[in-house]
Amino acid sequence: MKVAVLMGSPSDHEKMTPAAEVLERFGIEADVQVVSAHRSPDRVVAVASRAREEGYVAVICGAGMAAHLAGVVAAHTTLPVVGVPLSGGALGGIDALLSTVQMPTGVPVATVAIDGAANAALLVVQMLGIHDEDLASKLADHRDELSGRLDRFVPRS
Repeated sequence: MKVAVLMGSPSDHEKMTPAAEVLERFGIEADVQVVSAHRSPDRVVAVASRAREEGYVAVICGAGMAAHLAGVVAAHTTLPVVGVPLSGGALGGIDALLSTVQMPTGVPVATVAIDGAANAALLVVQMLGIHDEDLASKLADHRDELSGRLDRFVPRS
């Protein structure tokens, strides 16, 4: 299983690294690429339109400002696309959030929080876990681990 983790600029790498790390933690290959909806649109279309036949199961797209990457990818594949609006620019990521979430009917992009690359990967893991018991079990263990971290902060009486 592999997931394409796409970003619009090399400067987005640090913000998108958590997606690749989460996927790899769950045993899913993360194919990280820089492709720009504005600077390399033909490459974006090629990656998106061949994604299913190349064995990808989902695509995570991170972009800032105008943030058209996830929408362009979604227009060229029937795989699940998760958009990660990235912070930066004059509006601190609000522009990217609106660009990513406001897709027309028929071309959905699941959208997570600004700079939410880790949650994008977890959403993909949840989708894959619907039919993969091993992933579902790993995800349940992950949730238990998160819950255990909170227990350290609960006062004992």
